[in-house]
Amino acid sequence: MSRLSVVIAGLLVLSGCGKPESKCGPASATVESVIDGDTIVLTNGTKIRYLLTDTTEITKGHDDCYGHEAADLNRSLVEGKMVQLAYDETGCLDRYGRTLAYVSVGGVEVNSKLVREGYACTLYVSPSGGSRKEEFASYESEAKTARLGLWSACTVITCE
Repeated sequence: MSRLSVVIAGLLVLSGCGKPESKCGPASATVESVIDGDTIVLTNGTKIRYLLTDTTEITKGHDDCYGHEAADLNRSLVEGKMVQLAYDETGCLDRYGRTLAYVSVGGVEVNSKLVREGYACTLYVSPSGGSRKEEFASYESEAKTARLGLWSACTVITCE
């Protein structure tokens, strides 16, 4: 092995690149695009579905109330940025083959921000997210009570 190869290998180990820290996926990655309020695509092509978060639909012919607002907020937070990913090891994928994760950027967890600020409902996809299910239900309840986001803007809330 050349000296340069040893240096590069050492840098990869120190930076955490090249090896996932979870059976579900990498600890960090760059977001290539935002599909909607609760789904993103990483630069490696992996689709990430936010755990415990369900925004109203704007894909496949849907144009549900507050869906564009959720997608716009999500886009402003993560698109083109390096994000940190955390997983619930009890289940890595949803029924559509998307990786389930908590996504954070700049120290802010996007999943909980969307629910807390009224951009999303809570969605529990068993068994993933079970340990934080009540926490997210509390965030949703507080947003409803305060009539934040979709809880005041929409007469029909399709994510409930």
